Amino acid sequence: MGVMPNAVSLFAGCGGFCEGMELSGFDVKVAVEIDPFAAETYRHNFPSVPLFADDIANFLAGGDEHVRRYGLRDVDVVFGGPPCQGYSQIGTRDLKDARNSLYKQFARIVERLQPRMFLMENVPNLLLLNKGHFRDLILRKFADIGYANTIFLTVSAADYGVPQLRERVIFVGIRDSDAVSGSLHELCGGSLSAMRVRRPFTVREAISDLPDAVVASGEVLSYPERGSLSAFQRMMRLDCDGGPYTRKAKRSRAIGKAPIALHNHHTKEILARRLHLISLLKPGQKGDSLPKQVWNGRRPEKWRRLDPDQPSYTILAQMHRDLSEWVHPHLQRWITVREAARLQSFHDGFVFKSSEWQQLKQIGNAVPPLLAHALGKMAMTLLGNIRPRRRGERLRAGDLLQYAAAE
Repeated sequence: MGVMPNAVSLFAGCGGFCEGMELSGFDVKVAVEIDPFAAETYRHNFPSVPLFADDIANFLAGGDEHVRRYGLRDVDVVFGGPPCQGYSQIGTRDLKDARNSLYKQFARIVERLQPRMFLMENVPNLLLLNKGHFRDLILRKFADIGYANTIFLTVSAADYGVPQLRERVIFVGIRDSDAVSGSLHELCGGSLSAMRVRRPFTVREAISDLPDAVVASGEVLSYPERGSLSAFQRMMRLDCDGGPYTRKAKRSRAIGKAPIALHNHHTKEILARRLHLISLLKPGQKGDSLPKQVWNGRRPEKWRRLDPDQPSYTILAQMHRDLSEWVHPHLQRWITVREAARLQSFHDGFVFKSSEWQQLKQIGNAVPPLLAHALGKMAMTLLGNIRPRRRGERLRAGDLLQYAAAE
């Protein structure tokens, strides 16, 4: 067996992107994450991956100490998702939001390490904000540092086994000194198309095997009996092999060799008034279905009960403040941390740490592992096609030059 391709994880969060990249065959040399609560979960699940738990601006800042410490002389892939709240449709959408410039830190590290390729994930609204202002800045920035052949793809997590309607944009770039046969966009798109599932998994297929009863934060439950399982549940459960996961791979995370138990199956308390309100919601319905004397007429999405026969709508970090948009399909409660994790395609061996508030935030901010797995397999395909650009061979720039030609 050859040497595993290596990777550097930026904005690692709790580790969803890393989970998928490791599952697809990458050796993550180091992860970078500033949030101490997400870092706690990351360490718990990836004890063998060095974690730089500090501001990304301090990573590779001056000298070669970090390059030597983490073995970063020849990096294959740099990957990560800079915080998206400044671009998000439900976020600030403020051109001056400081988080909007974090792609520059991503680019700084790419420029320093000169990996064979990079993957940068974000929300699709980045492409549209102020008529593509940040889209074009990002493409120009990567062209300036020697990655003019950078393209972007819009992907849906549901296409790759995540039981959730979650749209994302992925920037993919290779060095100017390298080339691939044909179009980078077609190569990446074709690889992803080959991995699409026949149909999306539903909420029922994702969580129906989990117990109705919940526990207090920090406690665990006996692991639920198997019964009749969906293909997705076999992927997630600790007592089954399924999809890209083996039982051994799932047990390699935080659950370890301890007797299997169900972790993180707890949720926020619910006041009597809210309990009455959600009891009136039918599966798949929103606040505008409620009697006028109950609902104030504002924001129908403020109250939503999941439809068991459809994929979930997007799991968001704002769950940590209010779970009223994520009501269980048939029980009179919010979804639990474990149910939210399942809807993001985190298997049951992946254990979330810190407070319940922080756990929900970590899950909502994560790249779904099964989407990350598809991106990792695409990256493997791309690495197998990259070769040094021949003398005199025209640089095949990506979307940046397409935009320039259209202007």
